Amino acid sequence: MTSNTTSGNVCPPPMQPASNGVFQGDHPLDYALPLAILQICLVLVVTRGLAYLLNPLRQPRVIAEIVGGILLGPSALGRNKGYLHAVFPPKSLPVLDTLANLGLIFFLFLAGIELDPKSLRKTGGRVLAIAIAGISLPFALGIGSSFVLQRTIAKGVNTSAFLVYMGVALSITAFPVLARILAELKLLTTSVGRMAMSAAAVNDVAAWILLALAVALSGNSQSPFVSLWVFLSGCGFVVCSILIVLPIFKWMAQQCHEGEPVDELYICATLAAVLAAGFVTDAIGIHAMFGAFVFGILVPKDGAFAGALVEKIEDLVSGLLLPLYFVSSGLKTDIATIQGLQSWGLLVFVTFTACFGKIVGTIVVSLICKVPFNESLVLGFLMNSKGLVELIVLNIGKDRKVLNDQTFAIMVLMALITTFMTTPFVLAAYKRKERKSNYKYRTIERKNADGQLRILACFHGSRNIPSLINLIEASRGIKKHDALCVYAMHLKEFCERSSSILMAQKVRQNGLPFWDKGRHGDSLHVIVAFEAYQKLSQVFVRPMIAISSMANIHEDICTTADRKRAAVIILPFHKQQRVDGSLDIIRNDFRLVNKRVLEHAPCSVGIFVDRGLGGSCHVSASNVSYCIAVLFFGGGDDREALAYGARMAEHPGIQLVVIHFLVEPNIAGKITKVDVGDSSSNNSISDSEDGEFLAEFKLKTANDDSIIYEERIVKDAEETVATIREINFCNLFLVGRRPAGELGFALERSECPELGPVGGLLASQDFRTTASVLVMQQYHNGVPINFVPEMEEHSRDGDTESS
Repeated sequence: MTSNTTSGNVCPPPMQPASNGVFQGDHPLDYALPLAILQICLVLVVTRGLAYLLNPLRQPRVIAEIVGGILLGPSALGRNKGYLHAVFPPKSLPVLDTLANLGLIFFLFLAGIELDPKSLRKTGGRVLAIAIAGISLPFALGIGSSFVLQRTIAKGVNTSAFLVYMGVALSITAFPVLARILAELKLLTTSVGRMAMSAAAVNDVAAWILLALAVALSGNSQSPFVSLWVFLSGCGFVVCSILIVLPIFKWMAQQCHEGEPVDELYICATLAAVLAAGFVTDAIGIHAMFGAFVFGILVPKDGAFAGALVEKIEDLVSGLLLPLYFVSSGLKTDIATIQGLQSWGLLVFVTFTACFGKIVGTIVVSLICKVPFNESLVLGFLMNSKGLVELIVLNIGKDRKVLNDQTFAIMVLMALITTFMTTPFVLAAYKRKERKSNYKYRTIERKNADGQLRILACFHGSRNIPSLINLIEASRGIKKHDALCVYAMHLKEFCERSSSILMAQKVRQNGLPFWDKGRHGDSLHVIVAFEAYQKLSQVFVRPMIAISSMANIHEDICTTADRKRAAVIILPFHKQQRVDGSLDIIRNDFRLVNKRVLEHAPCSVGIFVDRGLGGSCHVSASNVSYCIAVLFFGGGDDREALAYGARMAEHPGIQLVVIHFLVEPNIAGKITKVDVGDSSSNNSISDSEDGEFLAEFKLKTANDDSIIYEERIVKDAEETVATIREINFCNLFLVGRRPAGELGFALERSECPELGPVGGLLASQDFRTTASVLVMQQYHNGVPINFVPEMEEHSRDGDTESS
């Protein structure tokens, strides 16, 4: 009997790292490495799948990761004991927790990089008051609620530590989660967004200080002097870090120059220092993540050093290791422990207390600071978001036996509920001020052709810049100082990465989207390129950066075009030229951005198929020598293309060739038509407008040797295509997206309906040319003709081909 009891208490042997394989009789799940691989893959599949399902609800990814962790734990799938013991056996949890905490250490390092101490010093009194109110009232209510929990479900816990943990848990605002919610809702540059970001940053720092105090109080020693020594040692660590580590980080940052790769030695030394800081704080008695967070704050935010650090580790940490932390939390969360009316009543009580403290406290102080009620309400909901930071607090409390299973489950559900409700409540409360401009010149075709032309030129990366600048140079038109005004917008995707937070932190807060004046990251050479061009030319160019998700970045483009009174938006095609001359797909979601802009643009739109216009560098005005061909079939889009070509022809280095396609008289009306909608009903109106426009164009350019106007009479679509293939000597084709008339309808529909039949032909692999293509869609009172049905009809083929 004694031997049985003794043997029953013997701990199982530690797991060996790798197996010899199933053919030698080893079960892979009995070994640490294959089991860890299975766990990681399972976590990624579940969390990413949930994130995809929750994406239409505009929820941050942390929601999916928290829910995924709970589903994989004993609350859902873990009820099957066979699954739980096979995939997450108790002997594998130390390895899983070690990997999760390693990811947490580097995530907190990234979170520290996201916080800029300079911005905290510049925080105004109003924001500071809102932040203090968002901490103090919830903290006080958290302490009050801790007494209720102690008398019911949390009996026998360390009272002082429990009070502080509950106060911190209810007063936290998750800065990274809040930043992503603001970006998703396009509130980052609004007044309410700026206040929320600044207040959350102050709140974040205060929460970590309070959590350090809570950790110091939750030690095993009964002596209060031990907790005091732990806290004082933590303060000493911070002071020593500022005095010793900060100068070293500054020196490293000075050695890293923009546009040059950062020395691997600096990266490795920094990562090793982060681990060493974690070791020191863990040895002190504070969690290892505190050291990493302090070092992250100390990293200089200016220059290439911080960006390189984030770029090297963010995908591995946020994408692979950090989800393990949510599973580790989920394995500790058993919702089944919340049983009975009392437990569920306590969940409602804690959730209400957390929301009441944050929302009411923020609203009251905001109103006292004369913030409008609507914005005060939004601020309250925003400051109520929890997320990962909350889970960190709860997990530390659970590991240190301050929170029992039932209290832990209640607090996790509270964090999930408060974070989930942030987005819908903000959407319901925030009333965006619609400011629709009523400006006149929304097209290039206009009566006053000598007026200023405003262009919003968009690009995805540095590869687009040379050709874009050469296109702008060709668009200068008449030689007046203010003839052309260009807003060059760098389209950057805001995602769940720390680099997105850094981008949002380093931009000026005076518009939507952001004006890029910061000397940071890969945006520096973009700004330098456009500023250099502006100095060498008579064109006003203003670089900008739009940071948004690809699902709604078209809103930034259209809103900016409207506010800046643009006449045309130039968009890059979703394919780029390869070395062999063929066009290769970059990303399919770039194509969807173009589609949405075409649908919602407040002005004309041009899609630029870049085949290296002018080469790989900027061509100076004196060296410009382009031949531009306009293929004219008729209709508003073709008139827009010709109006743009006529403006380009005013540049002394440009020759314009206009080819007007006409149907042979004896077969007019016999060409097979393709029904694309109701534009054929407007043919008579379009023909008269085309006739007037062409007559005026020929009258103005009769004595201009740089413009050649030809009329080509063709019989059918095949002869039209053959004629277009003959015009292969130009540098740039200008065409309309929706050509009118029988010839335009008869042309074969392309795999890229956003380019139209002619543009699709010129951009196809079958059409051998080195000429770039600019496909124009003219603004028609906000109602693009025949676009949606055409896109729906052909998107399947295009997407299939793209993939």
